[in-house]
Amino acid sequence: MGKHIALFISSLRKGGSERVLVNLAEYLVGQGWRVTMVTQYQGEVEYPLPEGVRRIFSEITQEETKRSRIGNFFARLKKLRGIWKKERPDVILSFIGKNNIMALLTSAFLGIPVAVSVRGEPKEEYASRPLRILSKTLFKKAAGVILQSERAKAFFPESVRKRAVVLKNPLNPDFVRQPFDGPREKEIVAVGRVDANKNHEMIIRAFAKTAERFPEYRLTIYGDGVLRKKLIKLSEELGLSERISLPGSVSDVADRIWRAGMFVLSSYSEGMPNTLLEAMCMGLPVISTDCSGGGAAELIRDNENGKLVAPGDVDGLAAAMEEYMEYPERASACGLAAAHLLESYRPEAVAHTWMVYLEGLMR
Repeated sequence: MGKHIALFISSLRKGGSERVLVNLAEYLVGQGWRVTMVTQYQGEVEYPLPEGVRRIFSEITQEETKRSRIGNFFARLKKLRGIWKKERPDVILSFIGKNNIMALLTSAFLGIPVAVSVRGEPKEEYASRPLRILSKTLFKKAAGVILQSERAKAFFPESVRKRAVVLKNPLNPDFVRQPFDGPREKEIVAVGRVDANKNHEMIIRAFAKTAERFPEYRLTIYGDGVLRKKLIKLSEELGLSERISLPGSVSDVADRIWRAGMFVLSSYSEGMPNTLLEAMCMGLPVISTDCSGGGAAELIRDNENGKLVAPGDVDGLAAAMEEYMEYPERASACGLAAAHLLESYRPEAVAHTWMVYLEGLMR
């Protein structure tokens, strides 16, 4: 019987971390592993699980609910610990924030190695003082700590840093393709959850500054979230509703952005931004904020394979956009240089690295 891994995350809703975990699950199943996906709940729109992956829900049912929040907290701990005791995986891999803390608390003294993965900027993922104390204390007990950038290590004490590694994200196979060969469409694209951290308002306001000088360009922001309607209204207020589109989440995003003139990431905070990586591997000219977490800065060599601007700097972003618009040959050169990243992020090679690392934790 093959090795057994339990993957733990809140849900499989459509986001970068969730996609990485689903892709990893598919690879491990293909290598003969038994994969159990443990999630707290089922989201409204989720990535489908690969064939052969079992799913277990760890959230307490209505019948298991207690009268107090403290009672419910301990009921959740008990239920999750019961899953580990019953399933007896060879290793547990947990993704994101409180899940990492829950995995370590509930697996104590069971003899199961636990790897915790911090997917974003650690100080954002563990924003409150209690969470920071818990993460810096409990992570000492983890078999492994997986981070998204070298910069993220500085958040943790030396006792955690010495067991921390930076592992690349397996690239979504949809984005493994040659760069588009030909004149690019006069379109600026962005992809991601539409929330305050992603700061798509910055892109819209920067686009507005370029709109009169470059009237042939349009802007499309793919993704859904709480601020989507607000951004649609902002586009109308700026008189650009005919040139700015927010179509929501789509399943064929790689096909839609492949020919685009440029890709923009505007986040305040990211670990390793998957959408930026995907765009670069396809050869798109990219502009990104130098967001806290350090992932974007590790991918982009400024003015060589992309452009970096300060988070929130609307004027700086507008200037970078205009340079790509005015000098498409410079944009093309940056895109072709960015495409060299593909060799380092090919899905099978990166997923194999994760597998070897997890096998090492079992030993």
